[in-house]
Amino acid sequence: MSNVRFPFGRNWRAYLGVLNQERIASAVLSLDVMLGERIKNATFLDVGSGSGLSSLAASRLGAARIHSIDFDEDSVACTEAIRNRYCSDDITWTVERGSALDPHYLASLGQWDIVYSWGVLHHTGDMWAALDHVTRLVRPGGRLFISIYNDQGIVSQGWRAVKRIYNNGRSGKALVLSVFVPYFVARGVIADLLRVRSPLTRYREYQRTRGMSMVHDWTDWLGGYPFEVASPEAIFEFCKARAFVLERLKTCGGNLGCNEFVFRRSQE
Repeated sequence: MSNVRFPFGRNWRAYLGVLNQERIASAVLSLDVMLGERIKNATFLDVGSGSGLSSLAASRLGAARIHSIDFDEDSVACTEAIRNRYCSDDITWTVERGSALDPHYLASLGQWDIVYSWGVLHHTGDMWAALDHVTRLVRPGGRLFISIYNDQGIVSQGWRAVKRIYNNGRSGKALVLSVFVPYFVARGVIADLLRVRSPLTRYREYQRTRGMSMVHDWTDWLGGYPFEVASPEAIFEFCKARAFVLERLKTCGGNLGCNEFVFRRSQE
């Protein structure tokens, strides 16, 4: 595991300040689109729960039991805060600190109907080992829902360098933010003006994407390290070798961002 790590949980703590019912509804819809009725009355393991929003969405969709784990202590605290705020009487939702790179700990969790890990495994420092570990947590006939950063070759290598600079002290962080935040803002404004629409619309609509916040996602993207990527084909072959069948695929169109996969584990 890399010793250079972005403090994901601090960013999630800031995100809790903008969390509202509309964002929660968007997260519920996003999860429902990919898993549908499979989540109702299912056991749900959230590996790398982050803010806890996806676990909350699973609760809203009727999961029978939810267990949320994260390596980052602040992320664990965020997940607990969301659970306590919105599901204080839901005794089927447990939260604890745990690592996707600890096979002994993961084995103690048993197997689950749905194992969910959105945008997490590529930040562990050993993505393929983490993915191998989580596949073992899916019961026969169960589902694995993961998202992994898309491999863009030399472009991905460039972003990896940016992320390392961001995490190399305050000066590195300040440099990256001063260069890329204005770039992101200007790029969006220009695109919106060309489409003859208000630039503010972009920010209002963004929360419909899994209930996220554009500004907090910028921070997560620029600082998110460790950072690994994979092509859809590489993920497909890796999971196929472990008796998983692809049920649903949502790609980012070969661009920046994550490809999303829902796999079903074959019956043994």
